[in-house]
Amino acid sequence: MLSTSGRRLAIVLSAILGACVLAVSFGPDARAIAGSLPDSLSNAAFWALSDELSEPNGYFQSDNLVSNEIQFQQVIPDLEKTARPNRVYLGVGPEQNFTYIAALKPAMVFIVDVRRGNLQLHLMYKALFELSSDRADFVSRLFSKPRPAGLTADSTAQEIFAAYEKVETSEPLYKENLAAITGHLVKTRGLHLTDEDLKGIEYVYYQFFWYGPSIQYWSTGGSGRGGRNAPTFADLMMADDGKGLSRGFLASDASFRVLKDLETKNLLVPVVGNFAGPKALRSVGAYVRDHNASIAAFYLSNVEQYLGRSGIWGQFCANVATMPLDESSTFIRSVRSGNFIPGVGLDSELGNMASETKSCTLTGAARLLFRQGSIGRPAYAQPPAPSRR
Repeated sequence: MLSTSGRRLAIVLSAILGACVLAVSFGPDARAIAGSLPDSLSNAAFWALSDELSEPNGYFQSDNLVSNEIQFQQVIPDLEKTARPNRVYLGVGPEQNFTYIAALKPAMVFIVDVRRGNLQLHLMYKALFELSSDRADFVSRLFSKPRPAGLTADSTAQEIFAAYEKVETSEPLYKENLAAITGHLVKTRGLHLTDEDLKGIEYVYYQFFWYGPSIQYWSTGGSGRGGRNAPTFADLMMADDGKGLSRGFLASDASFRVLKDLETKNLLVPVVGNFAGPKALRSVGAYVRDHNASIAAFYLSNVEQYLGRSGIWGQFCANVATMPLDESSTFIRSVRSGNFIPGVGLDSELGNMASETKSCTLTGAARLLFRQGSIGRPAYAQPPAPSRR
C-alpha cells in the first residue's frame, strides 16, 4: 500500500495496556470448536467468516495489485526471532504478506484491507495456489504463460523467472485459466460470489495477463499511472534479505507449500475493513481471542500515514487495543523519515508511537531494525519487458 519513495521499514514490538473487547457473535457454521484455532474451515464457514468480519467496501488511491517494498525481506531474520507457533498472522495489501506468512508459518491468517478489490485479488490467489502443483505451475497460471521445460522443485526464483521471460503470453491460456479460477471458486469451493466479485477477479487477473511479470504498483490505477518507478513482480520475487538469502514465497518449494496448505484448508481469510472502522479489526481480534490464540505479527504497511491524514488514528489505536497481543506480538511497519502522522508524534528514529483514546491506551516500546532505501528496481535484476501493451 506504499505510494512514496524514501521509506523506512521497522518492526515494532508492542505491549497492550487495557482491554476494550467487542463482543461479536458468529453462527455455529462460522466457528471452530471454542478454545482452539481450527485445523481447517469448511467452504461455507470460510465464506461466512469473511463476510461476517467485513465492513462495506472502501476507497484507496490505487489498485495496489503489487507491492512496491523491494527490501521488505530484510526484517525477516529479526521477525523470526520473536515468532511463536500456532498463532495468527494479520496483514494488509497484496503479495508481500505471503512472504511473511511463509517465514512465520502461522496457524491462521487474516488479510484486512479497506478495498473489496483486495479481497478479490486474494480470491484469485487462493484459486491459483490450490490449482497449482508447484511454483512453476503457479507462475504459469498467474501470467498465462505455457510452462517451459526444465523447471523443478529445486529451481530458484531467478531460474523460474528467467525461464518465463522467454515464453510468450497466451491469450487462449488466459481464457482457460480464468474459467478454471472462477469455476474453482464457485463450483468446487461453492463460494457465493456476487457479479461484482466475479468482475473484480476477472479485472485483477487480466492485469497480470496483460503486464506479465513486469506488473508493478503503478501499472494500474492511481495518480501518476505508469509514470513512477517501482519494482516489478519479478523483482520482488528475486529479491533477498540483504544477506544473500532469498526468502520470498516463491523462493523455495517449502515456502510455496506453506501458502498452498493454508489456502487449501481455507485458513487464509480475506476481510474488507478500514483499520479505524467499527467492525473488521475488532471482529478479527474477537475471533482470535475466542479461540485462545494471539496475534503473532501484524503487517501494517504505511496505513498509519493515511489514518493520520484522515484524523482517525485514535480509532485505529482503540481497535488494536482490543486484540489479543503479548510481548512477542510484532508490528511490521513502513515508515518515512520525519513525523509523517499528523498529531500522533511518531518518531521514526526510535520507532516509538503512543496514542491515547478515552477507552484504551496503546503503548509501543520499539527499536528501529531496518531503514528501507528508496523504492525502485534493484540493480541486479533486469525485469522482462511487459508481455503485452
